[in-house]
Amino acid sequence: MEVTVLGFGSAEIGFQDVPEATAALLINRALDAGLNVIDTAECYPGSEEKIGKAVAHRRHEYLLFTKVGHSRGHATPDWDEPEILAATIDKSLKRLKTDCLDLVQLHSCNEETLRKGAVIEVLQRARVTGKTRFTGYSGDAAAARYAVECGAFDTLQTSVNIADQQSIELTLALAKERGMGVIAKRPIANAAWRTGVKPENPYLHTYWERLEQLRYPFLSGPLEESISTALRFTLAQAVVGTAIVGTTNPDRWRANAKLLDAGPLDAATVAAIRAR
Repeated sequence: MEVTVLGFGSAEIGFQDVPEATAALLINRALDAGLNVIDTAECYPGSEEKIGKAVAHRRHEYLLFTKVGHSRGHATPDWDEPEILAATIDKSLKRLKTDCLDLVQLHSCNEETLRKGAVIEVLQRARVTGKTRFTGYSGDAAAARYAVECGAFDTLQTSVNIADQQSIELTLALAKERGMGVIAKRPIANAAWRTGVKPENPYLHTYWERLEQLRYPFLSGPLEESISTALRFTLAQAVVGTAIVGTTNPDRWRANAKLLDAGPLDAATVAAIRAR
């Protein structure tokens, strides 16, 4: 797959209950700006349906990635029920209004379950039957390492950002060695620092707390410049093929593109961020 540097992350249009009309504007603006990756998951409420309604007629213009494993919510994953995983893929195809996905990813499956192999077989069957072109794993830490080592997946989606650099040494080098595609999630650390105060959303607390300790000097500068540095740090990891960014702002895509106009982040800044 030939992917654009930035991809559209659709968690926000699901979890923030973005109206269908606004979601359609967001997704179409992303495609108009030149992005060719749309990444979603069956557990992002309403996200797949909104994508299908908004851009199914433009299917030839984008690569469509989804994730499976939490059809009943994160508290009750589907890992021990392969038949539910298989049915979820069929439901995703219907919601996204497509006959074939470009990538189906196991979503944060634990290492123990991965080692059993049944969940991997579900994705392999989906590929053989033409429901997906490629299979992938989305997650972090030891489970992500095993997903790379086992050789069963074409891609790895993992956290890579200024507040979360474990993957750089744990998985990225090995993924490159194995010829896997790498998708960076949370590439700007959710901009957890942007308001200057601890976010209300608990999902952002870990990154906020880490950044409070790291105290990167560039985070005290203008917001757009700090976001640019953060994004360019993630993209400085050569193995990263695309960085998935979510937004509820229809104009964010062209703004994100401008953030990259400064070119690759210089080696000294990358090294300083890694060292700190």
